[in-house]
Amino acid sequence: MNIHYLTLFPEMYDGVLNTSILKRAKDKGIVDYNLIDFRDYSEDKHNKVDDYPYGGGAGMVLKPEPIFNAMDALEVENPRVILLCPQGAPFDQKMAEDLSKEENIVFICGHYEGYDERIRTLVTDEVSIGDYVLTGGELASMTMTDAIVRLIPNVISNQESHEQDSFSTGMLEHPHYTRPREYRGMKVPEVLLNGDHKKIDEWRYNESLKRTRERRPDLLD
Repeated sequence: MNIHYLTLFPEMYDGVLNTSILKRAKDKGIVDYNLIDFRDYSEDKHNKVDDYPYGGGAGMVLKPEPIFNAMDALEVENPRVILLCPQGAPFDQKMAEDLSKEENIVFICGHYEGYDERIRTLVTDEVSIGDYVLTGGELASMTMTDAIVRLIPNVISNQESHEQDSFSTGMLEHPHYTRPREYRGMKVPEVLLNGDHKKIDEWRYNESLKRTRERRPDLLD
């Protein structure tokens, strides 16, 4: 997979893309990250990428030329082009699974008040990571990248480890325990210690159902 980020702040990605699983995926040659400062594609002599909105209003609007020019220079075949936008479809595990099968993903990370509407003609998906507004799309693109890349085969050593994740099964994940068997008076449930995998699976399913009912009943709908 190749992931391209159109951003005004490529330095924001240094720590995230060069740490933990995302770095491991790159080191294995499974994923490549390409940071593009679209200010370099501005047609303004001062490299401006924003301007006042027609009709008036607060804030500045991202101009179309830098984004169109950057996309033209990218020359990527059949990419999924994602516009990070509060008006977009909510990002969820199903979308992450869908995107993990792509070969080329482009994130357009805006700043300022909004996008010139013509930029939307370039995109295949408009996505929001929540009902709140961020300063820019960079943090949202990093969040999505982490959720997507970990699902690509061979990125995580044990492929089964994410198949039972919260939301992958439609419910929240069951509780986990490890050593010691008792800590400050709190004991590991006996069913997890007896080696009966059928009973363990039943317990985990019931605990997952219980936790989902208590915390996210909307998922059961």
